[in-house]
Amino acid sequence: MKRNLLAMAAVGGLMAGCSGGSESTEQNDVALAPGETTEQPNPDRNVYFGDLHIHTRNSFDAYIFNVRTTPEDAYKFGMGEGITHPSGYDLKLEGPALDFMAVTDHAAYLGHLPAMDTEGTEISKLDMAKDMFSADPDKIIAAFQLIGGAVRDGRKMDGVYDPKIIGDVWKATIDAADKYYKPGKFTTFSAYEYTATRVTQGEGGGFAGGNLHRNVVFRGSAPDMPFGTLDSTNPEELWNWMDEQRAAGHDGLSIPHNSNVSDGEMFKLETYNGQPLTKAYADQRIRNEPIVEITQVKGTSETHPSLSPNDEWADFGIYEYLLSSQIKSKVNGSYVREALANGLMLEDKIGSNPFQFGLIGSTDSHVAGGSFDEKNFWSKVGVVDGTPEARGSVPPGGKKSWEGVTVDPRAASWFSRWGASGYAAVWAEENTREAIFDAMRRKETYATTGTRIKLRFFGGFGFDAAMLDDPEMVSKAYKDGVSMGGDLVGQGKAPGFIVWAMRDAMSAPLQRVQIVKVWTDGGKTNEKLFDVACSDGGKVDPATARCPDNGAKVNLADCSISTDKGAPELKTFWRDPEHKAGQRASYYVRVLENPVCRWSTWDAIRAGVPPNPALQKTIQERAWSSPIWYVPTKV
Repeated sequence: MKRNLLAMAAVGGLMAGCSGGSESTEQNDVALAPGETTEQPNPDRNVYFGDLHIHTRNSFDAYIFNVRTTPEDAYKFGMGEGITHPSGYDLKLEGPALDFMAVTDHAAYLGHLPAMDTEGTEISKLDMAKDMFSADPDKIIAAFQLIGGAVRDGRKMDGVYDPKIIGDVWKATIDAADKYYKPGKFTTFSAYEYTATRVTQGEGGGFAGGNLHRNVVFRGSAPDMPFGTLDSTNPEELWNWMDEQRAAGHDGLSIPHNSNVSDGEMFKLETYNGQPLTKAYADQRIRNEPIVEITQVKGTSETHPSLSPNDEWADFGIYEYLLSSQIKSKVNGSYVREALANGLMLEDKIGSNPFQFGLIGSTDSHVAGGSFDEKNFWSKVGVVDGTPEARGSVPPGGKKSWEGVTVDPRAASWFSRWGASGYAAVWAEENTREAIFDAMRRKETYATTGTRIKLRFFGGFGFDAAMLDDPEMVSKAYKDGVSMGGDLVGQGKAPGFIVWAMRDAMSAPLQRVQIVKVWTDGGKTNEKLFDVACSDGGKVDPATARCPDNGAKVNLADCSISTDKGAPELKTFWRDPEHKAGQRASYYVRVLENPVCRWSTWDAIRAGVPPNPALQKTIQERAWSSPIWYVPTKV
């Protein structure tokens, strides 16, 4: 296999895109350790952590950057084995193995670049193939841009597009998922990425891509061919196809990601073709897209400071550049919290909510292994950002100072702004395809930024604080209320909520638990952030709805953190003090850890240089629950 020379820095058309005081848990609430199985399914459910967004050599924008690992390698990584980064170093999870995983290579031109790089294949004889794997950087870039442009435009290039290659590689992808599926221990799903883009014309005739990408995950059996952007760039056509496949026995769900760089397209208030939204549209969308990926390496899509000016933590993981460009994405229509509010408004208007989705995280790694840990970050784009120098966290050329250093524009604008994130977490009866998929379908899911916080969230009208000490709390909460992802239907009395968060022993202690409320009033959308549980004995100030600062610090010389601040567990009951009967509302939990060093600071310390002054030095890892929706009944 020839070695692709695209290790250079000048890739013009980069398509990179694709309860109080104890850590103990009640017997019914213990998450399975990797490798363990339950003798019987747990009706109170276990938490499982996974990654539903992984690329291998079969993605065009992975192979071009020297990624040669396969779907089988990816699953081995997920099970705790080591694999090799394109830059030559070893990749391995530092913590527990994953519980579940899906390889999601781009359906568009699936497997075409490996076939171009294999002597004797018909596609290897093309001039494009010869240029793609030549020694001339200009030819490589031009050839890669042809593929990237065709993906962006949803175009099947004559003489290049080969459905047999796609079909053969898709079958091998399914076979790999089936081979590594170990019920009760490690769950795999047949999956792929649908890579639709809305083209935005920039100044000087350039372009940028408004991201409309989705990962399509199948519950069990999968169809013979994936439906990709070369079939249609309209996600509504994807949903039509998914409905047809479901009727044929291939149940699946579509998971939008990177709405932060969708240029306002992901959650816009009209159809793909600009028509008004209808109940039929909303019903079909939420049937096929019950969950959304809120965080990954290319940024976090919860909210934006301009949308949530009263949220002091709204600036986390902000990455705004459209794919392959220096153009910033439009804010409205690009973030989850705004979409949750707009969904309530649409339900009032059209009788259905297209944005009634749950939340997960994943990585979007393009090197077959996800980078979850700030201390051990390898980014995502193979040889292009595989070193600290290439991603702008260490000065180039062995320099020990940032004075006079000019950082590569792609590192400054793109790679250095990315993050070590994230996990998909689900509450399911057992670690099987059926149980985990069904948890995603009912939205009993949550997202983290790479930490394994355990998070429970329940709502009910008959809940009270005394439940927190009840050893049967979880069972009773399921019986008498709803869990995250559910509808709380009623009228009159304000809903009460139980939140239970437990720290990741390998990460920082917990600092606070918050509930974000969004609602509609008089045709307008609103939001408010409430701190509901504080660490270190702190009390929520009723005037500000905030906990006091717990004083946790980070030593930037060695990244050590305060050992006497924060909580191993925060567990609380909260009733909405501003509830109005008859007013639709959505509530979700956000859990914040104490601050830790960002990956870029870790890179600098290891290199013996100061952190890049243009970058944040610390972050607060976090988790977000799927919402609970208050649905008032008519009096």
